[in-house]
Amino acid sequence: MDILFLHQNTPGQFRYLVQALAAEGKHRIVFIGKRRDVSIKGVKVLAYDNPKPAAAEAHPYTRTLETAVRHGQQVARMCMQLKGEGFRPRLIIGHSGWGETLFVRDVFPDAKILTYAEFFYRGQGADIGFDPADTVDLDVVARARIRTSHLLLALESTDLALSPTHWQKSVHPVAMHPIIRVIFDGIDISKAHPKPDASFTLPSGRVLKVGDEVVTYVARNLEPYRGFPYAMRALPAILDARPEAVAVIVGGDEVSYGSPPKSGGNWREVMTAECDLGRFGDRIVFTGKVPYDRYLALLQVSMAHLYLTYPFVLSWSCLEAMASGCLLVASDTAPVREVIEDGINGVMVPFADVAVIADKVIAALADPGAFTGLRAAARETVLARYTLADCLAQQRALLKEMAG
Repeated sequence: MDILFLHQNTPGQFRYLVQALAAEGKHRIVFIGKRRDVSIKGVKVLAYDNPKPAAAEAHPYTRTLETAVRHGQQVARMCMQLKGEGFRPRLIIGHSGWGETLFVRDVFPDAKILTYAEFFYRGQGADIGFDPADTVDLDVVARARIRTSHLLLALESTDLALSPTHWQKSVHPVAMHPIIRVIFDGIDISKAHPKPDASFTLPSGRVLKVGDEVVTYVARNLEPYRGFPYAMRALPAILDARPEAVAVIVGGDEVSYGSPPKSGGNWREVMTAECDLGRFGDRIVFTGKVPYDRYLALLQVSMAHLYLTYPFVLSWSCLEAMASGCLLVASDTAPVREVIEDGINGVMVPFADVAVIADKVIAALADPGAFTGLRAAARETVLARYTLADCLAQQRALLKEMAG
């Protein structure tokens, strides 16, 4: 059958699913996104041009909606071209976050649509106003409300939706809950696993090995949504207390969520200056973004892994770290509570309590043997609930149900 995928960051969360369907060799699959540097065996990958930005005179509340409409329009034009070529998808699987799914129902009215419902913004009760450093006024709350317009329109026109965690489903309107299924994207446990002889070479040439006092922090980009400022504020106390410890920080200097620093620059520069991290020399290493195999090797040598987040989308890195046998020192926030229990398979800390964060990491470095059981339990959690094989089987069963 004909199958259409939509995700601006091809292939995004659909990486394994589209590969599995293509491997069957009996479908005609098209994937529409923005990236032009991606190829997927057995899949026709198309890229649309970045649309014009929202008009400068648009109301500040509606700029996100206008941008989403422009993305949806670009995709709809490509869909019309595909339709003219005889492409008739029985299934459409798309991420609703950027507006790409807005008009596909109008182009392909007979298709069954599965929408990836990753997050639904709220003026309160989720990410907005969570950080003590945030200032929230009516403008912020109202902008969040209007920001959900295209997400609501996408849900209204879908047959079923997919959320990776129960908490992410819960922030969507209750009226939509009956059509939202919860299936995680899946963790490849053949790659993310403990490795006693793992090593990670720093830019200086120093080689870190299992048993070294290595503190790790990973995010796509270093920013407040993933607790970066609080992790950095905890580092001086950790490194002062543990003279042999080294901290390795992975992530870029762009902005994935939220805003750049008001003072200018990026969050790495701002926090390095605020916390005087330069005094630790090569005991704090910022690697930038690293290849996937190097990232996994770092997790395998980690003695304590910091995972701090707003109540927001659960990171793949959280579960990949658990699968790798890391001891997670994680913020006591949703949806982290869905995967980590304090003292059972990890250590929970208040998101913004720098002293407690530092104390827990210091304890982990001082007596790593005391946390061996938690490391093993973390991996067992992934094996029981989040393996790629299981999650992919659930996703494929859902598609089979939809396609009839």
